[in-house]
Amino acid sequence: MRGFIGNAAEHATAVRVALKDKMDLAVSVTVGSSLQIALFVAPVLVIAGYFIGQPMALDFDPFELVAVAVAVWLANSISNDGRSNWLEGILLVATYAVIALAFFFHPAPG
Repeated sequence: MRGFIGNAAEHATAVRVALKDKMDLAVSVTVGSSLQIALFVAPVLVIAGYFIGQPMALDFDPFELVAVAVAVWLANSISNDGRSNWLEGILLVATYAVIALAFFFHPAPG
């Protein structure tokens, strides 16, 4: 629950500073939150899973790797110029929706 509250605060901060037209800070908060999850939480879950007898392998299938690569590439290309507009925001939301739908309809490996 504590992690959820922390992430909610980060998201609220990103939205608040974006409304004040401080997009560099909003993007920094958002990307920092994603990096925190990728570099800390995922490895901790792998180690904790090993100790509780529920291993979590970081063995991704090609579909998952392509989805992550596309998301990273798109976020990098959107934030690379340091400016944003509503169309880029819609593009990011649409990409999130397409990836979510793709994972919903993609058959489970195994």
